[in-house]
Amino acid sequence: MIGYYVHHVGNGHLHRACSVAAALGVPVTGLSSLPRPPDWLGDWITLPRDDERQASGDVTAGGRLHWAPTHDPGLRARMSLVSSWIDVAAPDLVVVDVSAEVAVLARLHGVPVVSFVLPGHRDDEAHLLGYGVSSALVAAWPSSAAGMLQGLPTPLAARVEHLGAISRFPVSPERERPPGPLRVTVLSGGGGGGPRREVVEAARSATPGWTWTVLGGPGGEWVRDPLPVIRDADVVVCQAGQNTIAEVAAARRPAVVVPADRPHDEQLATARTLAAGDWPVLVESEFPVDGWQARLDRAARLDGQAWENWCDGRGAERMAAVVRRVVDEHDVRPVVA
Repeated sequence: MIGYYVHHVGNGHLHRACSVAAALGVPVTGLSSLPRPPDWLGDWITLPRDDERQASGDVTAGGRLHWAPTHDPGLRARMSLVSSWIDVAAPDLVVVDVSAEVAVLARLHGVPVVSFVLPGHRDDEAHLLGYGVSSALVAAWPSSAAGMLQGLPTPLAARVEHLGAISRFPVSPERERPPGPLRVTVLSGGGGGGPRREVVEAARSATPGWTWTVLGGPGGEWVRDPLPVIRDADVVVCQAGQNTIAEVAAARRPAVVVPADRPHDEQLATARTLAAGDWPVLVESEFPVDGWQARLDRAARLDGQAWENWCDGRGAERMAAVVRRVVDEHDVRPVVA
């Protein structure tokens, strides 16, 4: 039995969990404050939220944790549910994506942990604690993406295994461009942010040869399966979240990337790495107010197949192999002669 903790901000952690669970091919129990996804095949433990009341006391335990508000009934019930499930299910391993507190809790129950690391500065005490107790550390980007993770001590950094991007969508084959006008798709992540409606409308007005589709964010529509709209785009405009970049890379579309302000400089680190490499992106520090015609024309000339090194479609399989290896390493069942 495998447990899989899914962080509840945005949708990227959930999409990644679904891909990994499918690749594992064994019962996986989801642990999250998010609703159970329709295609999840195992059990799902819905955890109470721990951020719905005004936080009190020292929420970081002196900087050693990320979020542990004192006397919070949501936190108490949340951690109790995880502990009770571990006691009853006796899982072989828990995947944590992401929470230093859950990683430590599972390990204190004697359960091996595989933790995802995220881009940016992860050298605070809470990250070091969560990573330090984990049996394996994995990153959902290629090893060639230097600079994604900053500040980790060398012994921990050396333990990070690079899986490549994990997308819920299969890698798209090379395509013939569909007929009709040039198309740009704007993707805003589920974690919030995205360009203001009036700024997008100004860009649309300045590019009469382009048809704009906006998914998510202010004024955009939300679709369960954005792949067809992404694949049909000549250029995708998006933030630098891991899930968004993975899906654009799987679709093999060139992109204009505008990183959002996130804790630990998560998206800024990703954007800087993309800008410094050979991936088919143009990086902007903020959503531009002008120059869109030349920008889109330039981006459209980039070769989307250059995403292959970022996302080759086998990231979930590599993650499943890490999980199986760690389970085997901690297998204490007696050997039968």
